[in-house]
Amino acid sequence: MRGHDTLTAVGNTPLVRLRALEPEGGAEIWIKLEGGNPTGSYKDRMAISVLGGAMRRGDLRPGDRVVEYTGGSTGTALAFVSAVLGLRFTAVFSDAFSASKRQAMAAFGAEVLVEESHGRGITPDLIQRMKARAFALAAEPGSYYADQFGSPEVRAGYEPMGREIAEALGGQVDALVSAVGTGAALMGAADGLTQAGVTAQVIALEPLQSPLLTTGKGGAHRVEGVGVGFEPPFLDRGRLSDIRAIDQEQGFEMCRRLARETGVFGGGSTGLNVVAAIQLAQEIGPGKRVVTFCCDNGGKYLGGHIYG
Repeated sequence: MRGHDTLTAVGNTPLVRLRALEPEGGAEIWIKLEGGNPTGSYKDRMAISVLGGAMRRGDLRPGDRVVEYTGGSTGTALAFVSAVLGLRFTAVFSDAFSASKRQAMAAFGAEVLVEESHGRGITPDLIQRMKARAFALAAEPGSYYADQFGSPEVRAGYEPMGREIAEALGGQVDALVSAVGTGAALMGAADGLTQAGVTAQVIALEPLQSPLLTTGKGGAHRVEGVGVGFEPPFLDRGRLSDIRAIDQEQGFEMCRRLARETGVFGGGSTGLNVVAAIQLAQEIGPGKRVVTFCCDNGGKYLGGHIYG
């Protein structure tokens, strides 16, 4: 496959311990630094799984167009893999997301179409408009819908992440916690842990400002990539120990604290993850391990409200 060497740079990211943030008498907290992937996000894992699988099946050929609606990290990953595989990529994006993500997609050669948010932030209505526009484009000849909310290859793409965690910690993982968009990263990593013979609690998170999973009612929020306004298609509630709603402002403050106190540089979903990981570490106590994700690199959010 053309550009194969570039794609092998995805995965095998560092797993580090957040000693400075562990509560006294609490569990260890470990965080997987997914910002180390080529586009600075764990979405690279998904993009390789989806587009690589489609090309192996013959559903995609060089020169074809890939379409997806995205807040930016998924789009940047799809743009990167599309560039490597000789595909074209069109993203349906919105001004509710970081301008730097739009620039990153364009840098990889993507066409970026912007759906206006009219200053209302990330709302269920906005997501539905983006989705409808992407569906219409994908129906055109020579186009392929990446289907980040439906393709089974999305969840499968994250299984190596769980296996990497299990290997790094010698199989001792007591809880895996993460904010969810599609739910694929959390459930795929949990699948990988299971494949490695590890049984752990699995806890999903959402922004308190859009508590669809915990209360049934979504709302506007500012945590990019999560809280999509509908039931995450890959979220298996039967595998979950809990679902928690975390205040976005606590998450944003945690982002700043992470950078200053630990050198971990992430976005809003990472902040939610660590707030919840600290809570969980306090609850389950010493001798246990909580694992979460730094989902992407904080450089994507410079100039925005978190680090602005």
